[in-house]
Amino acid sequence: MLSIKIICVGKLKEKFYLDAAAEYQKRMGSLCRLEVEELPEARLSSEPSEAEVEAALHREAESIFLRIPSGAVLVALCVEGKTIDSVGFSQFLELCATKGKSKLCFVIGGSFGLHQEVKDRAALQLSFSPMTFPHHLVRVMLLEQIYRAFQIQLGSKYHK
Repeated sequence: MLSIKIICVGKLKEKFYLDAAAEYQKRMGSLCRLEVEELPEARLSSEPSEAEVEAALHREAESIFLRIPSGAVLVALCVEGKTIDSVGFSQFLELCATKGKSKLCFVIGGSFGLHQEVKDRAALQLSFSPMTFPHHLVRVMLLEQIYRAFQIQLGSKYHK
C-alpha cells in the first residue's frame, strides 16, 4: 500500500478548509496510508525584506527536510512547477508504486512558497495552475487530486 505524507507550512484554521480536508482524508482511509503534518510558518515583519523572506524560507526548509520520510519520492508544489492533468497525475502515482517507490512526500509551502533547496531536491515540481492559490486551498486541492488519482486507477465513475 502506498504511503503518502503531505507536509504543509501553515495551519488550517478555517472550518470550510478543515471540513473539506477531513472528508478527503476519510475517503482515502482504505486506499493508502496518509499522513498530513503541519509546520509553523516563519514569522515575518509586516513589510519583510527579500533577505528576511529568504531566511524564513531557509528555516522552513530545514524543518521540512527533517520530516521527509527516508526513501520517499519528494514532490514540491510550486507555481513554476510542471502542470499535468488528473490522468497524468494518477499515472505518476501508479508509476511510483510499480517502481517500488512506496513512499511519496508532497510539500506545500506557506505564504511565500518554498525555499529553492526544497524545489531542487524534489523529484517533481508540480503546479496546479499558473494562477496563485492560497496554500490552504492547495492542500484541499492536493487531497482531492490524490483521491481522484486512486479513483482513476480503480476505474470508478468519480472521474468523468
